[in-house]
Amino acid sequence: MKRKFPIRLSILAALILFASAFYYLPFYVSKPGMAKELEPIIKVEGGYEEEGNFMLTTVRMGRANIYAYLIAQFSKYQEIYPVEEIRAEDETDKEYTIRQLHMMDNSKTAAIEVAYKKAGIPVEYDFKGVYVLRVLPDMPAEGKLKPGDHVFEVDGNPFASANDFIDYVSSKKAGDIVKLSFKRNGKTMDTEIPLKAFDDGSGKAGVGIQLVDDKEIKVEPDVTVESEEIGGPSAGLMFSLEIYNQLTKEDLTKGYDIAGTGTISPDGTVGRIGGIQQKIVAADKAGAELFFAPFEKGAKDSNYEEALEAAKDIDTKMKIIPIDTFDEAVAYLEKMKKKTS
Repeated sequence: MKRKFPIRLSILAALILFASAFYYLPFYVSKPGMAKELEPIIKVEGGYEEEGNFMLTTVRMGRANIYAYLIAQFSKYQEIYPVEEIRAEDETDKEYTIRQLHMMDNSKTAAIEVAYKKAGIPVEYDFKGVYVLRVLPDMPAEGKLKPGDHVFEVDGNPFASANDFIDYVSSKKAGDIVKLSFKRNGKTMDTEIPLKAFDDGSGKAGVGIQLVDDKEIKVEPDVTVESEEIGGPSAGLMFSLEIYNQLTKEDLTKGYDIAGTGTISPDGTVGRIGGIQQKIVAADKAGAELFFAPFEKGAKDSNYEEALEAAKDIDTKMKIIPIDTFDEAVAYLEKMKKKTS
């Protein structure tokens, strides 16, 4: 009888430990992810091959249980963030994931546009509507639309961009009803939603959704980017470099393994990203020899400065290169000498 008590106590303790692994704290933990070669996931039809590699770098981000939280407290290149710093107010995990994936899609589209225009190849768009990224709480769309819904008509009329949709709805007043046609899981649906005034003092009314354009870029030769479940916009710069390199005869890699990070705008501007020190760690582990970092026009505490700090700390031989634009990155690579064995 006495032996049963310790056994039961051990089982109870094991159950508590198991259950605690599934209890999430109000924090996210980020850690170094991977540096992934881009040539296998980006294919330009009939594109040129390269001797070296362009690599995207990632950060692993996830909700923290008690174990992940404690480990991060004692790990130099793991960061802890309160939920409100990662997700918008009242944003669910599902909405956050959808937002990250659509940001990635927009990043790919911008990268294709930048690369093809640099190569002197025309670019066209086929606009298909908007995706709902988030439904704001206590607004009329709550319970009628969901993140991921694809809205393609308002009051029976198609629209040419997310801005056109916003302008049309904003031209109406609180209490007016708009009819939205949308697709959810392949099924076409309609809903009527009354407009409600925003509480920001603007006097404007809306249905209460955050949205993003759904547009297909049309280029020739064709290009595919298989980013799988990678989310966020930070791979934009490296996407554009890989695509451009496959479009042009000269191999910009010159035989080097080149990593980097930064958002890309359609005009070629490279923007700040999060987690750059963790990406430096990931790139160094993957054997990268060069790393492009957003310079932010020399701003204090820029991504470039943060990258230099991490590079010095881990004593990497990887060279950190500051850039503000896609053109600057290309110019640097064009002047670089070819790697010798």
